[in-house]
Amino acid sequence: MSPLFRRLREAFAPPALTDAQRSSLARALPFLARLEPVRRQKFEALVARFLAEKTITPLQGLSLDEAQRLQLAGLACLPLLEFGAEGLRGWHQVLVYPGAFRVHRRHHDEDTGVVEEWVDELAGEAWEQGPLVLSWDDVQADLAEPEGGYQLVVHEMAHKLDALDGAMDGTPPLPAAWQREWARDFQAAYEAFVARVDAGEETPIDPYAAEAPEEFFAVASEYHFSDPALLASEMPAVAAHLRRLYGDSPIPAQ
Repeated sequence: MSPLFRRLREAFAPPALTDAQRSSLARALPFLARLEPVRRQKFEALVARFLAEKTITPLQGLSLDEAQRLQLAGLACLPLLEFGAEGLRGWHQVLVYPGAFRVHRRHHDEDTGVVEEWVDELAGEAWEQGPLVLSWDDVQADLAEPEGGYQLVVHEMAHKLDALDGAMDGTPPLPAAWQREWARDFQAAYEAFVARVDAGEETPIDPYAAEAPEEFFAVASEYHFSDPALLASEMPAVAAHLRRLYGDSPIPAQ
């Protein structure tokens, strides 16, 4: 092989993690040991691509070392194991606050002309064609209790997948037949869940899922990666679709 050809091949080769990075990632996310070797290799390739394509920007004095950036990239790539690198399309930056952050909101009601302004305090946000925004404290809290039903990074990445078809509506881009089945089953489960929440029932699933169809999908995605047994018990049709979309969760069902 000529030196020129070798340099060209290396220049266009997909990014790959070093042995040291793979070891660091394994320490940061111990549940990866449950992935089969083929899925583990696919996952590491996705993490390498994420780090090559995304800019991770700590804010407000926060500092993230290489191990922490690997950890963050790993969490973001969990929902892409079956979906693939297409899930990284359309955005380039991750903004990381030390803790919860405030966002100023403004809504203009075209019918009444009334303008409302308020401030939300958030742990995460995913802009349709903009950055992924996260609270580092909340990311770490989820890792401290990986089977607790919460997984902020997965939640926001679900929104990114949802937005790929141009509509944030709780349905990621899917083959037509599957999309019809998904829409039918998710709508039925969402309406039933909203009715339970509106009736004042205490639900095992976070009631925030009743906020909107897109939040229902994102919250259900959190449970797939943190408490799949509960999700399967409460919403079997939704759980089956998410297993198909994401593959088996590295958190085993009980």
